[in-house]
Amino acid sequence: MTEKFAVPATPRPAVEVAGSTLRFPVRRIFCVGRNYAEHAREMGMGGERALPFFFTKPADAVMPNGSDVPYPSHTKNLHHEIELVVALGGGGRDVRVDAALSLVFGYAVGNDLTRRDLQAAARDQGRPWDVAKGFDHSAPITPIVPVAKAGHAAAGRIWLEVNGRPRQQGDLSDMIWKVPEVIAELSTWFELLPGDLIFTGTPAGVGPLVPGDRVRGGVDGIGVLEHGIVMQ
Repeated sequence: MTEKFAVPATPRPAVEVAGSTLRFPVRRIFCVGRNYAEHAREMGMGGERALPFFFTKPADAVMPNGSDVPYPSHTKNLHHEIELVVALGGGGRDVRVDAALSLVFGYAVGNDLTRRDLQAAARDQGRPWDVAKGFDHSAPITPIVPVAKAGHAAAGRIWLEVNGRPRQQGDLSDMIWKVPEVIAELSTWFELLPGDLIFTGTPAGVGPLVPGDRVRGGVDGIGVLEHGIVMQ
């Protein structure tokens, strides 16, 4: 029997799979906060190995590589945050660290765009980060490279430039919490399922973007993300 809906059903967001006509259906987007010590320090926090914390973006925040991203409303301080993204092909609860990588379908490069002024206000007022992190078009992403083609991403340069000028530079090995640990910890809070994306944190050097900027960043061995910033 064909399902009938009371209002038009919204198509499920999806991301390209590199080297394939297949697409990766996005279920949820999870993000890890302050997972590089130098970025934690530049945000005024300590760089110690405290338990990771998580926030989310809506699945339809994904934007394909090469997009022009509209400058969001209600902010005067939009920031870039280049990140390794983990795409899950399996799921579960209370996943062991030594089993976590078996859930990974592949990896991509993403930009966790952030309304920094709203994030700071939320922090100061003890409010959630939703409007600072989970806005429309806030997750530009490259095609996902399957593990079967590239292996697992544990080390390698992660970088970002704006208008050809370097802004962020680091290495995946600098993560406070490594990918298997992030997956295992996240699975104690949420049941993970195929289609979940995990943005794993950003190195130091985050900074502002304005309309007209061209953003280029990547993770060695995974891909290069490029997008513009344009007026709404």
